[in-house]
Amino acid sequence: MHRICLTLPTNRACAATISAMRAEARYAAAHFDVEVHLLILDSSDERDFAEHAEVAGEATGTPQVVVHHLDEAEQRSLLRHLISLADVAKPDLLLDLMLPSGVSYGACTNRAFLIAAALGCDSLHRRDSDSTYQALDGEPVFPVHHELMSLGKRALDAVDGVSETRLDPAHAQRTVSLVGASFVGELSVDVGEIQQLDPSVYHDVVSLWAPRAWSDEARRQLVAEAFTGAGTDLFTHDHSTVGLVDPMRVDMCNISFHRDVYESVPLPPATDTIGSDYFLMHLVHDAGLPGVLHNRHIVNFYTGERRTDAGFMAYQLRLVKFFLSMLYFNSVYERMAEAGDSLLDDRLRPRADTVAELVRESCWLDREENEERLRSLDRSYRQLGGRYVEFADELAARGDRLLNEVQQDMEDFALLIQAWGPLIRVSREAGIHEH
Repeated sequence: MHRICLTLPTNRACAATISAMRAEARYAAAHFDVEVHLLILDSSDERDFAEHAEVAGEATGTPQVVVHHLDEAEQRSLLRHLISLADVAKPDLLLDLMLPSGVSYGACTNRAFLIAAALGCDSLHRRDSDSTYQALDGEPVFPVHHELMSLGKRALDAVDGVSETRLDPAHAQRTVSLVGASFVGELSVDVGEIQQLDPSVYHDVVSLWAPRAWSDEARRQLVAEAFTGAGTDLFTHDHSTVGLVDPMRVDMCNISFHRDVYESVPLPPATDTIGSDYFLMHLVHDAGLPGVLHNRHIVNFYTGERRTDAGFMAYQLRLVKFFLSMLYFNSVYERMAEAGDSLLDDRLRPRADTVAELVRESCWLDREENEERLRSLDRSYRQLGGRYVEFADELAARGDRLLNEVQQDMEDFALLIQAWGPLIRVSREAGIHEH
């Protein structure tokens, strides 16, 4: 029997999601030879935390299911302990990168990676608080089914458990390092209103995701597919494919990684930036590590907070920082694709030093492309009118600072990659209950 970590990072009320994940944990334990560690990293307020604790506690006594529900104080205590044991440079900065004051999709998952290592888990399976499971004949269809069918096996051995193979023979002996699917329902990024107000402005905004060198046709294709997930089709039957998994076909609310990946390289710890947690999908693909793409898509929905004026402003800022971050990430992804197998060591694990160097070198890129992105966004938001003009004013006042922030985010990411190996090592050695 091996251990897996089924994790939920949250900063909002989501008792229903926790209840559904508790059922997924029971399913995994009942159908596979695993001990499931249900890890809830909870930054919500006191009232919501108490409700979450009550719901999570209902799993107590379930065979082969162990619940860990940690508030921010407990997470900080554990992190401080592990960082001190690792004896790494800039410990105070590393603590801030692992548990920042702002929203960070990468940092919350990095905490889950470290804790999964401390728990002795072989894989991590991530879900999100603003999503739920599809159902077939009244029963939920849990992604963990496909994840545990294949994750950690040799790709050649996983072939019998999938519907289709697109496996390169050169990758047949490599470990299935990622299993995932996407989502159905609302767009993963809150840009639907822009599309409704002005489709041409929507194209201009979303196409800022692409590298400058892309053709108009490539940009149109990206815009057509961006943030849509698997559309709206309901689940009717299982289908899964083993091979290299296109990062555009999976989502972080519905993904699992083998420990060889997340114990080698962390996620970018950038704050207030959507998409900062998608890096490892690209690394797995570009390094030639096989995965499984399945169709147990999760249902995505928007919480009420996004509909408020404050929520709108915060989310648009995260979107802008995402576009600015792509100056750096597009360069890193291009160079990782060129590097291919050389991203792996002789044990077929990602080389942290190589990845860190690519990230560090990207920090020297000319900012002119990002300055043009800001000008384009200003024009687009002002054309939309209403509250988008108010956001454009805010953006104009913060533009230079944002340019500095996204560059600093990459420098911080390189630093964290270099410290990651020692942090993982002490996490495995120390265990979660000994801090």
